[in-house]
Amino acid sequence: MGRIAGRFARVEPRRRVRQLVLGLLSDLPRKNCWTIAEWAGEATPDGMQHLLGRAKWDADLVRDEVRDYVVEHLRDDRAVLVVDETGDVKKGVHTVGVQRQYTGTAGRIENSQVAVYLVYAGRHGHAAVDRELYVPRSWTSDPDRCRAAGLGDQNPFATKPELAARMIDRFLDAGHRAPWVAGDEVYGGNPKLRAALEERGCGYVLAVARTHEVPTRAGKFRAGALAGKLPKHAWQKLSAGAGAKGHRFYDWAVIDLAHPGPGVHHLLIRRNRSTGELAFYRCHSPRPVPLTELVGVAGSRWRVEEFFQSGKGLAGLDEHQVRRFASWSRWVTLAMLAHAFLAAVRADEHARQPTPADLLPLTCNEIQRLLTMLVVRPVRDAAHQLGWSDWRRRHQARAQASHYRRQAASQA
Repeated sequence: MGRIAGRFARVEPRRRVRQLVLGLLSDLPRKNCWTIAEWAGEATPDGMQHLLGRAKWDADLVRDEVRDYVVEHLRDDRAVLVVDETGDVKKGVHTVGVQRQYTGTAGRIENSQVAVYLVYAGRHGHAAVDRELYVPRSWTSDPDRCRAAGLGDQNPFATKPELAARMIDRFLDAGHRAPWVAGDEVYGGNPKLRAALEERGCGYVLAVARTHEVPTRAGKFRAGALAGKLPKHAWQKLSAGAGAKGHRFYDWAVIDLAHPGPGVHHLLIRRNRSTGELAFYRCHSPRPVPLTELVGVAGSRWRVEEFFQSGKGLAGLDEHQVRRFASWSRWVTLAMLAHAFLAAVRADEHARQPTPADLLPLTCNEIQRLLTMLVVRPVRDAAHQLGWSDWRRRHQARAQASHYRRQAASQA
């Protein structure tokens, strides 16, 4: 908390943000302004809601502190920046950025809010260093709707690859270094993003569709067609990294591409050893690199899924119940900070002392459990609990009465 304290001019929000972050790290079954305020010993959620909605502090400056904190504790000269989006299913139409759209969280088209995250992944761990809310065209073409959600009047539409490029530029402009970028087909299929990374001297391993056309010395071919022309000896069995059940072995092949720009360009192909299913990647590196390095970068893409799982499960990344943009950006930034703390403690513990052979290394889940049990679990008396019961029922009664009045007025 000392890293971000200077971003708060007044002592009240500085103290309250500490309680909010501790609440995000707690074992509460649901994490929102109500539950965290009750857990922290406050009489009502008004203070927490004020911190997210109206208090004067810049979430982007706190985000910059989170980024520096992550790089300081997880620094790796061969780190990979992994970009991906995640969706949160929402009800109604007033929450900023929400519309019916595909989200991998539900695996289908749902009424949801989608955000793009940039994750720093290295051998010491991984954590998010940036975030951007995806605002669909249905919002950017409606200034009144944007203004009501706190987005302002001028909001040009930006695609997910454009948001990714924006975050990568911020990371590099801050003086940090990561030699590789990884992402799925949404980003690999975008030529502007690939060109921007090449211009900045970044290597990338970005997934593309089997119908994606690539240039070779014999002309342009679809990626799937090239895979069918490969001889048996072109495939090598290599691990894409260790998973929960051991190393993830696949068959891999690489094809040199003809590209007029600087650097080395490849098409990387992965084949599942059981099903034969193929996956394809456009690759670029400023200098020649071995196949094992490309495979390692491709395998690091799964680290972003691990962040989504732990960020949501341990730090309440997806449990925000806010409608306006400022509140959303503040909540997810503080959730990123909470998760980054767990990742930093894990990295420091692993570096400080070797783990005995008969123990698994400390995980973020276990660190959160120890923190909750030994450090931050508050003890509240019965009067506090009963007071919150009264407050909830009084608030619910007002909401119910208001709903009935609106219903009666519409019927009249």
